[in-house]
Amino acid sequence: MKDHDRWLLARASREGRLKGRRGTSHLPQALDLALEKPIVTPELLAKALNVSARAGQNLIAELGLRELTGRRRYRAWGIL
Repeated sequence: MKDHDRWLLARASREGRLKGRRGTSHLPQALDLALEKPIVTPELLAKALNVSARAGQNLIAELGLRELTGRRRYRAWGIL
């Protein structure tokens, strides 16, 4: 139950960033994917949402995900 409450809180805190977006924005789908998978990479977002890898990086930045790997290359982000 603790983890479930934590995921609901993470979703609620990030849903404020979705307000005022265009209907064609990929940000809601990126949020769902970030909550669904423990680790997200720009390439994973790019493949799942049919956007470029750079757009995946921008979506990660917009969501405010936490960088998990501590590396310069092959970075991965997630919600903790």
